[in-house]
Amino acid sequence: MNKKNIWLGLGVVLAFILGGVLSYFIFRENSLAPLPTPTVGEGIRGSQFGVDKNINEETIDNYLNREDSVYRDMRMLIDEGDYESIGGDSYLSGFVKGFEVIPLPYIVNVTGLPEEVGNTYQGKTLFTQQEDGSYVANYEESMAFLEYYFPKDKNIFLMCGGAGYAGMTKNMLISLGWDENKIYNVGGYWYYEGENNVTVKRTVGDETVYDFWKVPYHEIDFSEFHEV
Repeated sequence: MNKKNIWLGLGVVLAFILGGVLSYFIFRENSLAPLPTPTVGEGIRGSQFGVDKNINEETIDNYLNREDSVYRDMRMLIDEGDYESIGGDSYLSGFVKGFEVIPLPYIVNVTGLPEEVGNTYQGKTLFTQQEDGSYVANYEESMAFLEYYFPKDKNIFLMCGGAGYAGMTKNMLISLGWDENKIYNVGGYWYYEGENNVTVKRTVGDETVYDFWKVPYHEIDFSEFHEV
């Protein structure tokens, strides 16, 4: 190989390396671009569930993979509520890539669901919401659990099926001392039509199958905790 070809090869390698470094810093800068202040959207989904005006099912793809943020889907794998009655799915049929699933009904007792849905899970919970709206920890580790999975120094993007659980989670976190300017209710998976969909529900012949093995799911084992 002559010197000309050697220098040409070195130039190609150097350009590739520099391009990769430049792309990294551009991506990193974009991933940490300032976020709009959480703002409740207009319409019934804004007023009833608190879905964010700027970061929601239509725009969440633009805010994924941020180093300064965490992404939480608040559904159960199989919810005891009848969400089919309102056009949803009681089974977790899919999720947005990057979101981790942490079931709200295990974190706190859920009330105020639509009459058609009935009740969701009614068993043990990390917290109990009192009639006055305050929250009481049921285990010594309850607050540590919240602080670990919903870190206060991060932006927190919340989603569920229709936006109700996400809204409840946001209200709870703010009540317990989290910064309301760092928490976004981005709405419900049932309304998501973006490019980061991970499908869990599929049909095999006449049978509906749910590939729950795909789900980054955080089970809450109450036997590991100590009651207050």
